[in-house]
Amino acid sequence: MDPKTGEGSKFHLLDLPWEDVLISHVFCYLPIRQLVSLQRVSKQFCSLVQAYLSNCRTFDKQQVGPHIPKEAFCSILKDNKVVQNLSVHNCCDWITDTELLPVIGQNQHLQRVDLQGCVRLSRHTLVALSLSCPQLQELGLAHCEWVDSLSLRSLADHCGGLRAINLTACRQLKDEAICYLARKCVALRSLSVAVNANITGESVEEVAKNCRELEHLDLTGCLRVQNDAIRTVAEYCPKLCSLKVNHCHNVTETSLGLLRKRNVEIDVEPPLMRALVRHHMVNMPYINLQI
Repeated sequence: MDPKTGEGSKFHLLDLPWEDVLISHVFCYLPIRQLVSLQRVSKQFCSLVQAYLSNCRTFDKQQVGPHIPKEAFCSILKDNKVVQNLSVHNCCDWITDTELLPVIGQNQHLQRVDLQGCVRLSRHTLVALSLSCPQLQELGLAHCEWVDSLSLRSLADHCGGLRAINLTACRQLKDEAICYLARKCVALRSLSVAVNANITGESVEEVAKNCRELEHLDLTGCLRVQNDAIRTVAEYCPKLCSLKVNHCHNVTETSLGLLRKRNVEIDVEPPLMRALVRHHMVNMPYINLQI
């Protein structure tokens, strides 16, 4: 009660402490797309939302939605210098070096970056990541055909603590680049070089011999990989949990059997199981349903 007017005091949301209450205990539960809309309410709300966005450590589609306009992306991240997890898969239709390079340049603590399907970027983005973000641990580059051997070498030279990298369908890469990566990034636990006809057993063996902590390896569609390389993986990678070799026609049970005995998850069924499935399908009784 106001002693002068006798009326009840009026409190507004913005009267609460910004840093200690609103930013720390309220805004963290709201999707970023709603916060962006909230900026339009007033200048005070705009300032409050910007203060929150400048301290966000994660940017991904779960927070901002499946699609985000270019203007919103630039606005959300323009003042942020503490992002650690960055996924721009939901921006893949339009994002270029112009929008992404400033974000990388001012966020040197990035640890996880997903650029999957961002076909409009260039090798300059990967070089910038390698030079600016030495703490990088996980990197998704699936279907980024602009990744070349020189930019990957730069990454390997400067981000030796890398633990996971997805190079699916990065078709410019050949054995030489993957071998260099394996020698420099010995802490790798997850690697995909799927859908790349240039990859042979040479790079797979180099990965196995250097990356003893390897847990997940995806060789899907690597047509030139053969049994010898898989045997090397079995010998040098005791922590392997999963192996994908679907459509690797030169990889057979003679090498896969070694890993099955260790309960490694393999995406190709053993011959006996495949035979049983085919037999069941061929001999399955025909059922005529009449309505």
